[in-house]
Amino acid sequence: MANTAEQSRERFTNFTPYEMKKGEEYMSAEMLQHFKDLLLQWKQELMEEVDRTMHHMQEDAANYADPSDRATQEEEFSLELRTRDRERKLIKKIDQTIDRIDKDDYGFCDQCGVEIGIRRLEARPTATLCIDCKTLAEIRERQTGI
Repeated sequence: MANTAEQSRERFTNFTPYEMKKGEEYMSAEMLQHFKDLLLQWKQELMEEVDRTMHHMQEDAANYADPSDRATQEEEFSLELRTRDRERKLIKKIDQTIDRIDKDDYGFCDQCGVEIGIRRLEARPTATLCIDCKTLAEIRERQTGI
């Protein structure tokens, strides 16, 4: 169960990159559908992982007599729960992104308004900033610690 996040990421990378047609407008209906399908697939995989974790924790829950065994199990469960919490936040972000697609407000930088770019969105479908604005935000974050 330790590599479940890695396995989830591996499955998510198994998709067909979008190929723009000649003369196609950025964020056309077909392109938006591509990203919506991508996000829905990713969300489905995350939800399946949540179910697997629940079953794993229910099946493997045991009261070990040895304190070391009990501590190991509790640490494993704690790690899984932290991972699931991050994934829960990601699912919320995926839902927000799908909502943006439905409102035709997807694919453009929230700060400067330029196209985020197809390849960046395929790498990070929930991105809301272009690479330049994201880089500047990360630099500011490092400098201010905020």
